[in-house]
Order: sequence, then structure tokens, then C-alpha cells
Amino acid sequence: NKKYVADFKAKYKTSPSFYGAQSYDAAMLIDSAVKQVKDLSNKAAVQKAMEKASFKSVRGGFKFGNNHIPIQNFYLQEAVKAADGSIGLKTMATIVKDSQDRFHGECKMASAK
Repeated sequence: NKKYVADFKAKYKTSPSFYGAQSYDAAMLIDSAVKQVKDLSNKAAVQKAMEKASFKSVRGGFKFGNNHIPIQNFYLQEAVKAADGSIGLKTMATIVKDSQDRFHGECKMASAK
């Protein structure tokens, strides 16, 4: 996360947004699947590789639930002014750890495996 933020600030002269972090993670997820699968036309193999989510997320540990929704932490954040005058978010606490979609048990994908 620290490297991602530093690299982003160096290139774009601003802090990354939460959506920027999600986009970066999406690109890293696709990259990890491409590296694992030799034949990208094999959609089932690509899907299985993406389900493994073998990449280092900027948001910490990352894995998918059985319904392909990420299992992730949620944080309490506060808008703060940095020494340079810029506004950013400061993480105050982890409010939910390893949150999973509450309907994951009803997902037909779960019973199809």
C-alpha cells in the first residue's frame, strides 16, 4: 500500500482514491490470471486462476467468496489535512474484518462447485 501510494503521488502529483486502488487491484488480478494460464482462450482456466486471486492487493489480504464477491475488511476513515495542506483519509479503525456478502450461502455458484 505504501509503495502504491508513493508511486501514484510521484506520477500524478495527487493522492490515489479508493476507486483508484480498486482499479489497480483489478488490473493486478487480471495480470495474475494471465501469468498462471498458458492458453487465454480457455475461459474456465482463466476463471479458476482469477478465483485464486494470487496477487498482492494494495488493500491488504484479498480473496473471493464462493459467489465471487471479495471477502475484505472495512475501515473507519477520517478526512484529515496533511502537513503539505492536502486532504487525505486516515484510517482510524477496522470496523469489519473479513466481511463476506450475507447472501453467499444462497448463491447458485456455491452449490455448482
